[in-house]
Amino acid sequence: MAKKQQIDPIAIAQAQRAREEQEVQAAFQKGITALRDFIAPSSLEISSTHFQMGTRFARTYYIYGYPRQLYTGWTSSMVNLDEVIDMSMYIYPVESQVVLENLRKKVTQLEAGIQIDSEKGRVRDPGKQAAILDAEEMRDKLQVGEERFFRFGFYFTLYGGSMEELEFVAHKVESMLGQQLIYSKPATAQQEQALNSCIPQFTDQLQIRRNFSTGALSTTFPFTSADLSQENGILYGINMHNSGLVIFDRFSLENGNSVVFAKSGAGKSFAVKLEALRSMMFGTEIFIIDPENEYQRMCEAVGGAYVRLSLSSSTRINPFDLPKVVDSEEADNALRSNLITLHGLLRQMMGGAQAQMVGGNSQISPALTPSEESDLDAALIETYAKAGITNDPLTHTATPPTIADLYDTLLHMGGFGPQLAQRLRKYTTGTFAGIFSQQSNVDVNNPMVVFNIRDLEDELRPVAMYIVLNYIWNKTKSDQKRRMLIVDEAWQLMKYEDSAAFLFSLAKRARKYNLGITTITQDVEDFIGSRMGRAIVANASMQILLKQSASAVDVLADVFRLTSEERKRLSQFPVGQGLFFAGQNHVHIQVVASPTETGLITTNPDQVRQINEAAAAGEFTQVDGTIDLNNRLHPGV
Repeated sequence: MAKKQQIDPIAIAQAQRAREEQEVQAAFQKGITALRDFIAPSSLEISSTHFQMGTRFARTYYIYGYPRQLYTGWTSSMVNLDEVIDMSMYIYPVESQVVLENLRKKVTQLEAGIQIDSEKGRVRDPGKQAAILDAEEMRDKLQVGEERFFRFGFYFTLYGGSMEELEFVAHKVESMLGQQLIYSKPATAQQEQALNSCIPQFTDQLQIRRNFSTGALSTTFPFTSADLSQENGILYGINMHNSGLVIFDRFSLENGNSVVFAKSGAGKSFAVKLEALRSMMFGTEIFIIDPENEYQRMCEAVGGAYVRLSLSSSTRINPFDLPKVVDSEEADNALRSNLITLHGLLRQMMGGAQAQMVGGNSQISPALTPSEESDLDAALIETYAKAGITNDPLTHTATPPTIADLYDTLLHMGGFGPQLAQRLRKYTTGTFAGIFSQQSNVDVNNPMVVFNIRDLEDELRPVAMYIVLNYIWNKTKSDQKRRMLIVDEAWQLMKYEDSAAFLFSLAKRARKYNLGITTITQDVEDFIGSRMGRAIVANASMQILLKQSASAVDVLADVFRLTSEERKRLSQFPVGQGLFFAGQNHVHIQVVASPTETGLITTNPDQVRQINEAAAAGEFTQVDGTIDLNNRLHPGV
């Protein structure tokens, strides 16, 4: 007779409670959000040729073929590409002894194959011969520890908003790699494994690898894009290689000189004005020679001094002024240095050195003969002596003479004096009288000084630029602060031998006085073609090359040793983009300004019109050196 099994109510209750606790725990776990939930896509659909991650389409590739030689930075083209790319590299070290044994066997096989081909009369296989040479070279380097051996896998995932966009990006990347003889394939029917190999969890599920030596592996380092950023300095723009900021202090280089080359309308004045505006925030004083009245709005906005030079203005600059030099050595040579400068100036005023063809060659014909030079030198010394100024620094505080005094000295001396006086006559009592023949009335003590020479006649412009440069140079020597001198349209000075030599002399000596000279020109061929022009470029540690005319590209490519890609881009840059050279480094830069800065410095006709309209409507306000256009101007050039 079967016994009836008794049910324990206590056990039943315990089991019931255990089930309830498990259900509660399971429900609790469902409510917990893990880190993987935050980073996981909303959905993932995998097919044989691609996968869809949320609303994005993607495909993973692997690289299976490499050229015989790899060059450093071959991955930088992918890193700097303006597309979304995930890249994953797997590097497995291999014991050198194992590799040596395998190489020995491989060399034996290759040599046997070559011998068999020779016995059968086949044509020599260059590929086998090259493989033997590579294997023998690798064996030698492994044997002495110069190289090590690795297994290398390289996978990358491309993304697109649609299949058409994905195919476009894939074609671009595959073509770019193919140009370097690097071959890739999509991981067909293995997209899930390929995706797992690319995400940052280090699981190489594809396991497609290639043998690499230490030297070849070093070329795969991905972060090779140039970077020009310092802790100190001003913002010059955006680094187009890696979207970083180009923050740089030009005075940290060997010298603070800079040259800017660009065709008209490429944004050279915009870039230079932006640099000047931002440099002022760090206490740098700015001198500008403005031939086209482009700097007035900026100068007035920051409370600068705007000096107009014209025959009708009341401004006077006396080229005979001597610097108030504190340094004893400079003080002893102050008069002699100014005499040398005056020789160059007077040669230019009397006609300038002219180029003439002699025997098929261009030679410089001096404006003065040696005898005339000698008489002029004697007249200059006598003119200073009449004013009580000699080589003794104690006499340099006396009122300096003027060109009118020199004219009077030449007129009453023997030799070539009267003839030289007649050649100076138009600057004393003739058409050009007044502006440079009277005592100076310019005494500027301002962080920004702009000398406007737009209203001067063409014949007088180079003379004015020469005299202004000398005036600024004398002020620089007398009061040494960090300063920048901007010479716009410098080609006007380079036309004359004396003024070009003077500008070169300033460029060489500027660092000693904490001065940085910025030379701007659009006539690149004429500037670079002259001996002094090339010397000025060589003495500039910073260069900015914006968009160039087709004729200037070859000249600049030769001077700056540009690559074929840089040469091609130089004539195709949009406005505000170019190459930024600082010492041995250079980057592709985009000059970017805020709306307020743009309002101060733009010369774009449309933007200038908006400013004028805003001023007429009362929207244009100038307070404490800032301009509020109610966001009517947008950032950029």
